[in-house]
Amino acid sequence: MDLLTHLTSLIGEANVLTGKDAAPYGRDWTGKYVSQPLAVLRPANTGEVSAVVTACAEAGQAIVPVSGNTGLSGGAYAEGAVMISLARMNAIRDIRPDAHLAVVEAGVILTALHEAADAHDLVFPLTFGARGSAMIGGVLSTNAGGSNVVRYGSTRALCLGLEVVLPDGRVMDLMSELHKDNTGYDLKQLMIGAEGTLGLITAAVMKLSPKPRAYATAMVAAPSLPDALTLLNILQQATGGAVEAFEYMPNNYITRHIERIKGAKEPFDVRHDVNILVEVGATAPRDAEVQSDGSIPITSYLEEVLAGLMEDGQVLDAVVAKSDAQRKEMWARREEAAEITLTTPTLVDSDVCVPVDMVDTFLKRITKRIQQLDPGAEELTVSHLGDGNLHYTVFPTRDDAAHRDLIRQQVEQVTAELGGSFSAEHGIGLTKLPSMTRNKDAVSLDVMRAIKSALDPKGIMNPGKVVPDP
Repeated sequence: MDLLTHLTSLIGEANVLTGKDAAPYGRDWTGKYVSQPLAVLRPANTGEVSAVVTACAEAGQAIVPVSGNTGLSGGAYAEGAVMISLARMNAIRDIRPDAHLAVVEAGVILTALHEAADAHDLVFPLTFGARGSAMIGGVLSTNAGGSNVVRYGSTRALCLGLEVVLPDGRVMDLMSELHKDNTGYDLKQLMIGAEGTLGLITAAVMKLSPKPRAYATAMVAAPSLPDALTLLNILQQATGGAVEAFEYMPNNYITRHIERIKGAKEPFDVRHDVNILVEVGATAPRDAEVQSDGSIPITSYLEEVLAGLMEDGQVLDAVVAKSDAQRKEMWARREEAAEITLTTPTLVDSDVCVPVDMVDTFLKRITKRIQQLDPGAEELTVSHLGDGNLHYTVFPTRDDAAHRDLIRQQVEQVTAELGGSFSAEHGIGLTKLPSMTRNKDAVSLDVMRAIKSALDPKGIMNPGKVVPDP
């Protein structure tokens, strides 16, 4: 019996896609990575996942897990591989409001978990533009970040437990609901961010948080990026650490947004160089109850703080959202970053993180070096400023692979000089393998290879990703 026939016998013909039916899975959101999988398997439960992984392991067949396929680094490239989609494993098994946790399968779409938590007056705080298609297995495998990291942390901080099918088909039960567990190596954290190279996540226990009763959202113009950091610290003190998002959009980002998004509006009456989207979430009733005049205390308080800062010259301009429609408009401006950036054919995109007080230094230093390397190149930045994560993109004057690589190396070099990371939240995949070779500590790479070899001696789990060859 050949492999595909055997796999079909395990999960049913309707759940084994080949040829043209499999082709759409082999194309990522950017269109940069296009492959033809041998087949796409859609198991219904952990037992079926274990069975198909065991069969592939015995045959030495490469496996590539796929979730919402919204990655940007080629992590789901699958030429000739068996792709395993857990889209059918989309059950929210349990929500425990008193324990503030949800037990979910890996195919649960992020928005579905948002809605389920909301029904219990709770929130699953991980959010980003692709939340309508990204799945829990994918966000765990890439350690996704998003806009609310400044308050809640990245995916690692939101996970209590995992269920993982290992490369030999065995199921590793790490479905802990504990906040403290010192029983040996933290295998859960080893699997998070591994991009499916060490195993296939099938279920998870995720943390929930109290749902903010009200949000105060504003666009704020600061005199400079250092002033914006001061603003963040002032707002954190003023709100007791309730700042949920602090997003930076420079003037050229606003220009590009207006040009490319139909119906987009200016954030202010006049243009500013440093534009910040800030959002504060209030959980205390006293901060969220609608007053007799229709005002909401947390919104009024944010207005009061910003007005004081404007009098002192620490803020140049501010617009506070007065309705949910205004809030959504502000968020759309930020969340449309991918559409206005990554749809340009010739670009060098990066996803770096530096210490929060080094963001301004990074931008000044990298701008100088890029202009020396390619005087006509354009730059575009959008940043999760509250945690030092920058999505910095260069549009070079020529479409030349060697030239693009030189630009990427300059970004990596400046990042390293400032003690930063060349990969903050988008993963390594294929795109950043050269960056790993150039920048990752050699001993760390040796340890990563040893772990990969120990868990996946046949090298079948998402081969060629994350860990570069020696």
